[in-house]
Amino acid sequence: MAVPSCSGPGLWMRGTGQTVGSLSTLVSKLFCSAAASSEPLSAQRLAEKLRAQKQEQKTKKEPVPTNPVQRRVRELMRFTQQLQRVHPNVLAKALSRGILHQDKDLVVIDKPYGLPVHGGPGVQLCISDVLPILAKMLHGHKAEPLHLCHRLDKETTGVMVLAWEKEVAHQVQELFRTRQVAKKYWAITVRVPVPSAGVVDIPIIEKEVQGQQQHHKMTLSPSYRMDKGKMVKVRSSRNAHVAVTQYQVLSSTLSSALMELQPITGIKHQLRVHLSFGLDCPILGDHKYSDWNKLAPQLSVGTLKKLGLKQSKARHIPLHLHARQLILPALGSGREELNLVCKLPRFFVRSLRRLGLEIPNQDENGDNEA
Repeated sequence: MAVPSCSGPGLWMRGTGQTVGSLSTLVSKLFCSAAASSEPLSAQRLAEKLRAQKQEQKTKKEPVPTNPVQRRVRELMRFTQQLQRVHPNVLAKALSRGILHQDKDLVVIDKPYGLPVHGGPGVQLCISDVLPILAKMLHGHKAEPLHLCHRLDKETTGVMVLAWEKEVAHQVQELFRTRQVAKKYWAITVRVPVPSAGVVDIPIIEKEVQGQQQHHKMTLSPSYRMDKGKMVKVRSSRNAHVAVTQYQVLSSTLSSALMELQPITGIKHQLRVHLSFGLDCPILGDHKYSDWNKLAPQLSVGTLKKLGLKQSKARHIPLHLHARQLILPALGSGREELNLVCKLPRFFVRSLRRLGLEIPNQDENGDNEA
């Protein structure tokens, strides 16, 4: 096989004003460097070098933001990407530092942003992967793996309950299923609901969204609709799920609110759907449910200005939904109920301040009391 030539024409990239070597040129250079040395270049090493050089070119192209808010958004993006690439031992150690409660039955952790609970397509690392390591860190090398008692979305932060024994995990899961666990979430919303407190009782169903990006979303499946000024009952779909959410505004401005949400039921993406499609107040950073046809939040100029961001950067805003509190009934005789509270993440607190929203129970450091 002939050795590729070490020189070749580049490709002119429209709009950049510079010549960038083509992929074939890059491959040729790598082969030439290998030919110059006595060490043969395997396909695996070639692929690794290609990825490294492409990443280096990408890094050079991206200018460092001068705006401090944009820098923090970028740092959070990098952090969530790094969570997928760290060693399982490192992730387990990080989770152990965020333990909110521990006893002979349960371990309660503060779930970080951007970390999935379960594996799936594109997921390299998740919480369930590191439960055996976390258990050994807490109880020694002979410890059995911890068990998940419930789940939170990848973008949701806050209280998450694990159990030492499978039987205890099933017991807690049953408490969640039978709605005996009191759950309180905090969310920052775009716009303010009217009235400021109430109950959203609208069934939810999953539907396919047609458009440029074909995908599925949860949406409302109301039992009634208006027809010529009259309320008409709609035939309910057997695929629709009963969904009930209690809400209350804790603090508000003209264009945003800090809300406390209590989901009575536990349907997939219930809080996000009820807020966006039921109250017309999507959660800040909700790229999926801010608009039915689009996968990006549509923020007003005023909100973007307060956050210090451009509309083109709105897609990088993290979801501001936090599992603030869980109240677990007693797991046995002689035991007391557990009141588990978790501080807000720093990015959440900073957004509250920038939007002019007050933080209930604020301590001297500006974080929430745990």
